[in-house]
Amino acid sequence: TPSKAGARLCLPSGSLLDRMGNRGQKPMTFARTIVCPLCSFAAKKYHQDRRRAYYQCQNCRLVFVLPDAFLSVADEKAVYDLHQNDPDDAGYRTFLSRMSLPLHERLSTGSRGLDFGSGPGPTLSVLFEELGHTMAIYDPFYAPDRSVLADEYDFVTATEVVEHLRSPQASVNRMWGCVKPGGYLGIMSKLVIDRAAFANWHYKNDDTHICFFSRETFDWLAGEWGTEALFIGKDVTLFQK
Repeated sequence: TPSKAGARLCLPSGSLLDRMGNRGQKPMTFARTIVCPLCSFAAKKYHQDRRRAYYQCQNCRLVFVLPDAFLSVADEKAVYDLHQNDPDDAGYRTFLSRMSLPLHERLSTGSRGLDFGSGPGPTLSVLFEELGHTMAIYDPFYAPDRSVLADEYDFVTATEVVEHLRSPQASVNRMWGCVKPGGYLGIMSKLVIDRAAFANWHYKNDDTHICFFSRETFDWLAGEWGTEALFIGKDVTLFQK
């Protein structure tokens, strides 16, 4: 299949192309192409620490690790099981209000929403219900009823979710597909700033964090969806369909 912008063809050593026309010459070699899991374009090495290598897409600017650095599904869930997500925790409610309040300001009374990646202690859905909205929740580990993904909603939220996605292209498009025309998708995740900041960034040290978005990435995504990214504070991004 044709390679995409900047991607290089990969062939095994000793292939016909290696041998043809190269008698007496050093065999041709081909570098491995790293492909972005969000937009499928070529990526380059971005950072290396003692545990993992990180790559950045040359098109959408997503930073990500390769699948061989992923935790097993069982080990990933074991980390999430340790999370203390309590709807009665005032600090946690304040943290999530960075999403609930600006989105609520843009919603009609009694809107219907979906919290995608609700976690072991659903709390954002509780905040929206207290504000007068109706909520459904989905989480592959804790609320795995996929039938809710077949519906459309006035708003969809994903707080501290996208950095965990193994297949970000499919997952974010699934979220967007659940949004009604005129509705909103709200994503909360800390953003990549630059290479120097990334090197000292605590956020990358969580082994369940495997892809990292930036404003450039969300602007690219908005362009794909025919909308604009609205950045609120340091870590909330809204998209209106």
